[in-house]
Amino acid sequence: QVHLVESGGGWVQPGGSLRLSCAQSGRTSYGYGISWLRQAPGKEREFVAAIGWSGGSTYFADSMKGRSTIWRDDAKETVHLQVHSLKPEDTAVYYCAAKTYGSSYSDLAYSDGLDYWGYGTLVTVSS
Repeated sequence: QVHLVESGGGWVQPGGSLRLSCAQSGRTSYGYGISWLRQAPGKEREFVAAIGWSGGSTYFADSMKGRSTIWRDDAKETVHLQVHSLKPEDTAVYYCAAKTYGSSYSDLAYSDGLDYWGYGTLVTVSS
């Protein structure tokens, strides 16, 4: 069992930046690909970004390309997602999720294929 805890959400003005973090604990002797997904009020959950278990592959939704970075700090068993130029439409609950040895886009981009989930952190972008 792997436990995931998100942090870093909050309120930010349009054009601002946030760093979201996903801390892992529990059975971390395996490698885990980590995905970020989000769900806005009244909308379906959607893929945001992901990083493979070895850190060698990263993926971003089109809406995130060019303004987001994702990286692993394996010493701290944490994955960070930095997002710049935030827009009101980025307002959502952001979830991190893990896939055992996940590395490909198909492994990491689809909710049904992910093994473990955090409880989410709310990001609100407004003036």
